[in-house]
Amino acid sequence: MPTNQPIVLLKESDGTRYLPIWVGAAEATAIAYAQQGIVPPRPLTHDLLVNVIEALGHTITEIRIDAIVDNVFHAVLVFDHTIEVSARASDAIALALRLDHEIVGRPEVVEEAGVIISEGEDAEDEVEKFREFLDQISPEDFEGEEGPDRPASS
Repeated sequence: MPTNQPIVLLKESDGTRYLPIWVGAAEATAIAYAQQGIVPPRPLTHDLLVNVIEALGHTITEIRIDAIVDNVFHAVLVFDHTIEVSARASDAIALALRLDHEIVGRPEVVEEAGVIISEGEDAEDEVEKFREFLDQISPEDFEGEEGPDRPASS
């Protein structure tokens, strides 16, 4: 993209909507490493967190995109089915990839910020239109504080 601002697209598992989430460069790198299976010689922050959680005998039982507040995505990590910890969406995504864990979006979040991309013959056209849209915007085009985890639509 012209702004070089990374964006993550989370796709509905049983639908055609995507959640576009702006992320910072460091988080994008952590996400890309996990997607590509790159294991650094020393643990990165997200790897360290996974190691600490496991060493303490706990598990993350749910990773949820929980809300959009002032155009910023908020996530929740649920530990052992009982303890909820607030997290940035980008950090939650990086952890989910390292743990091979599903990411759940609250229905109201997906409804508010989801972008529908049709499946079938028109899917490629829809994706190309969406790419063109992304090429013309930047995170600064949206209201609220600047920073990662911003929705790409309001």
